[in-house]
Amino acid sequence: MISQMPPPIRLVIETLEKEGYLAYVVGGAVRDLLGGRPVSDYDVSTDAWPEEVICVAGRAGWRVIDQLGQNFGVVLVVVEGMPIEVATFRGEQYGEDSHRPTEVWYSHEIISDLARRDFTINAMAVGCNGDLIDPFGGQQDLADGVIRAVGDARVRFSEDALRMFRACRFAAQLGFRIDETILNAIPAQLGRAAGLSLERVRDELEKTLIADYCDQGLGAMLETGLLNAQCRIREKGMYRQIPILPELQHLANLPQEAKYHRLDAWKHTLAAMRSAKPDRMIRWAALLHDIGKGLPGVRGIDDAGAVFDHGHEVAGAQLAQEILERLHMPKEMRDRIVWLVSRHMRFYFCLYRNPQAASHWIRQEARSKSFRDCKSMLEAFEQLTDLCTADCLASGAADQAVQNAQAIVEFGAYLRKLVCDTPIHTRDIRYEAEELLSILGDRQMIGPFLQTALHRLQDGELRNDKEAIYAAAKKWISRKLQKMD
Repeated sequence: MISQMPPPIRLVIETLEKEGYLAYVVGGAVRDLLGGRPVSDYDVSTDAWPEEVICVAGRAGWRVIDQLGQNFGVVLVVVEGMPIEVATFRGEQYGEDSHRPTEVWYSHEIISDLARRDFTINAMAVGCNGDLIDPFGGQQDLADGVIRAVGDARVRFSEDALRMFRACRFAAQLGFRIDETILNAIPAQLGRAAGLSLERVRDELEKTLIADYCDQGLGAMLETGLLNAQCRIREKGMYRQIPILPELQHLANLPQEAKYHRLDAWKHTLAAMRSAKPDRMIRWAALLHDIGKGLPGVRGIDDAGAVFDHGHEVAGAQLAQEILERLHMPKEMRDRIVWLVSRHMRFYFCLYRNPQAASHWIRQEARSKSFRDCKSMLEAFEQLTDLCTADCLASGAADQAVQNAQAIVEFGAYLRKLVCDTPIHTRDIRYEAEELLSILGDRQMIGPFLQTALHRLQDGELRNDKEAIYAAAKKWISRKLQKMD
């Protein structure tokens, strides 16, 4: 396993050992190496204290960035261009803060350092000789595909509440089941989540969302009550509590019309997320696309006893807006996700009931000021096609869903063709500036003509090609000159 590590990592460990210290690769890197997965980053642990690591680095000619060392025993060194965190073996004491330890002390034993970690699969170490140090059975849990806490799960979560979210995130990334002791321990520690920062919770949420097994991670978050918990944000020197995602709770076991859905609303949402591309916007949209279902004023029952949720996309878009603002998502991303939620039913309406309405819809969107240019609108309709495809694959009978998904892909391509032919801004109009100037005869005429041409193009009265634009310009300037005469 040591041979699989990058040369700079091996060099750091070998150099520390030559200087008389113990040194190991620890944590996620060992887990991923054993599991045959790509390693995103390597952490080195040693019994050398931070000042001793700095001295070793100086003698070896490594650059040192000592920003973390004093507080947490971590020294960042740059070896052959690779940044590497070198941490001193340590123990920790936690207090009121739900994530950061109040006290850190150094240790001389790797076992005590591993004992403070969250899960057994992250509590393994390997040195230059290749021997695996695994005091808590992490290798077996890795083989069994289970996430289990180091020691008592209740204690681990009372120390650091973020570990509850990390358990779900690892389930989403690795496809592992979460041990019952963890699932049973989380509800009793939900209050500790209130001390976590919104930024850290949102980061765990998004890592879970884009993971290969996002349905497992989000499913565990809802099952244990984590989505119904609160975190906090600091504003003007004061902390304010932020609900995480309680709006999803009502989807659990919410029945849907069997004619269209084989799953309840929450299981359908999870299946749609799993089917969607691992893209932040699309996965967020898949998570929130049916959030309006089952709400008062939306849920109804027809004369035959079938349930329906007319207008759930409107209610869902409003809820999505509130949620994403509350979670402090970037405005551009927030606006796009809300747009996707609000438009997904219109996509189906145009596809299945009134394909002729597609051109009118595209013209409406072109004039809506929702998009900067044709490129951004094209991207939005590509994302909408991906969302509706995932939604479809999570609905109805599996064989029919695949056929319907193919129809959605084809219709999405048609919509994008309409978008390409419908400019959003005058800069999307196809013309050569000098040629247009030679026709109009005055640069001050270019702007007014392009605005007129833009409206005609959006109304489908004009083709967006140079010949058609130049012909329209000749007629337009001719009428202008006649009026002046």
